[in-house]
Amino acid sequence: MAPGKKITARIKRTLPVRGPQAPTLSELMRWYCLNTNTHGCRRIVVSRGRLRRFIWILLTLSAVGLILWQCAELLLNYYSASVSVTVQFQKLPFPAVTICNINPYKYSSMKYYLSELDKETKKALETFYGFSEGKSKVRRSAGDWNETESHFFNQIPLLKFEDFSRTATDLRSGRKRKIEGSVFHKDSSIVNSGDSNDIIGFQLCDANNSSECALYTFSSGVNAIQEWYKLHYMNIMAQIPLETKEELSYSADDLLLTCFFDGLSCDKRHFTRFHHPLHGNCYTFNSGENGTILSTSTGGSEYGLQVVLYIDEADYNPFLVTSTGAKIIVHDQDEYPFIEDIGTEIETAAATSIGMHFTRSRKLSKPYSDCTETGADIPVENLYNKSYSLQICLHSCFQKAMVESCGCAQYTQPLPAGAEYCNYKKNPNWMYCYYRLHEKFVKEQLGCQQICKDACSFKEWALTTSIAQWPSIVSEDWMLRVLSWDKGQKINKLNKTDLANLMVFYKDLNERFISENPTNTIVILLSNFGGQLGLWMSCSVVCVIEIVEVFFIDSLSIVMRRQWQKAKKWWNDRKREGSGKPQVGDVERQGHDNPVCIDEDLPTFNTALRLPLPQESHLPRTPPPNYSTLRLETAFTEQLPDTLEAGQH
Repeated sequence: MAPGKKITARIKRTLPVRGPQAPTLSELMRWYCLNTNTHGCRRIVVSRGRLRRFIWILLTLSAVGLILWQCAELLLNYYSASVSVTVQFQKLPFPAVTICNINPYKYSSMKYYLSELDKETKKALETFYGFSEGKSKVRRSAGDWNETESHFFNQIPLLKFEDFSRTATDLRSGRKRKIEGSVFHKDSSIVNSGDSNDIIGFQLCDANNSSECALYTFSSGVNAIQEWYKLHYMNIMAQIPLETKEELSYSADDLLLTCFFDGLSCDKRHFTRFHHPLHGNCYTFNSGENGTILSTSTGGSEYGLQVVLYIDEADYNPFLVTSTGAKIIVHDQDEYPFIEDIGTEIETAAATSIGMHFTRSRKLSKPYSDCTETGADIPVENLYNKSYSLQICLHSCFQKAMVESCGCAQYTQPLPAGAEYCNYKKNPNWMYCYYRLHEKFVKEQLGCQQICKDACSFKEWALTTSIAQWPSIVSEDWMLRVLSWDKGQKINKLNKTDLANLMVFYKDLNERFISENPTNTIVILLSNFGGQLGLWMSCSVVCVIEIVEVFFIDSLSIVMRRQWQKAKKWWNDRKREGSGKPQVGDVERQGHDNPVCIDEDLPTFNTALRLPLPQESHLPRTPPPNYSTLRLETAFTEQLPDTLEAGQH
């Protein structure tokens, strides 16, 4: 090799060569990693230790992979010029429709159980208002009452007040007496019967303490008589077995005349019976009990549920209900039908069309709202065996408080385990206890409103009701005759006031979904942090990891190492003092005993150059060489000619 080439090669090996002039590909990559602004590549080269270097390689490759993936997605979306139009025809699940007759039980079947109560009610009406069974208005004297036949009035006497005074007149005996206790006035929009100053009510007292009484007054005698009748009615019904009550109520054949769904005929097999305490036998269409839920693919009245109901107004209880027709409620298959709270009444001699809009709602639970997912976190037992709802929780909570406070369960709600319904034969104090407890419930003093929460997800059907006369005058004759034939009454024609036509359908198949989404998510939070770091510090995720490594991990390791060195030095000094050996000064410490040289990393030439100079002290040094001993014994006996020439010059 020529001398010039040798010199050039030696320079390349010794001097740092940068950039594209690097002799090898590995040197070029090393130069790039040390000088690039990409933090991950630099940390791969600078990091010490195989584990740390491997972690940085993994992080850098992961970041590169994510960048390539996101860029590919952006390019594909940018260059995709196709347009797709999707037309979707969906089927909406048809809700459960529960139908009940407003009159819970056939009056003809209930006369055996209600005869005494009805007899006293008729006597009260004749005495108080002077009419009975359509006779002229002639008041009956209080002395005509038979004391032995007034069992219900002896239990809860009806009273008349004048000008809200504390003096009341017993309407059965005609005696006046002083009334003690709290007064609860229940106003009514119904016009008062008789003198406007007369107020009708009744008094309930604690059976264990006669001085504890509550007086309930009504602006209308109609409301007072009905409330008084319902109290005794519930007391009687609580003592009748469930099987007997189901037989006393309406069967599916009694209630349903015709049925169509989605243009096809249906019958009582598509209805599921359940017994409601206040409405008797109710029938639910599409209950999903057999695991099948019907759906509809077309909106409009022709593709919904169409039924004709037989109401049988002549067999109504005249004191229990004052309106004629049926009640329906639209609900989900997993929901309990609270028909007494939110039911829709259906008129007789009319066609009632109910159009539905379906809405599915979803709320976020904690910490966004105080709702519950399944009700498992609510300390109230679900007595209805249905999915959780706020109404179920409130009713179950009140029933639980009723059992705990009064010793029996209220008739209109399901029975808790081990409890029985109230009746004043076994629980003579239950009426007073129930009214006082209900007063606390309304005033939110029982704690039920604080315990119960809304459900996070629920379904809702918004109903639009329209009514038309049915049947029409021109079609009334033949329709009633055909329906009478279907009913089995081949001789007597049905009365149109005993019939009700009901249609329940989707107005359209648009499902509205309402959901709550958090305004700030972890993705948005990280994006905002990344935007601020990139705007003000030109920082990325890799840069943040590098900062964490240097300022937290490395700094902590340095501090801990220094503390360990100090502790080790203190321990060594203590051991020397205990052994009585003379301490070795810092000037005598050499090699690894020198604190300056203690390092976990192996020394390099560069780190050695950065070591501090030793202090001025009398350290043992190497003596200077004896240059006389450096004389070399030549192997040549004669001097070479070229050296002679040099020496002569």
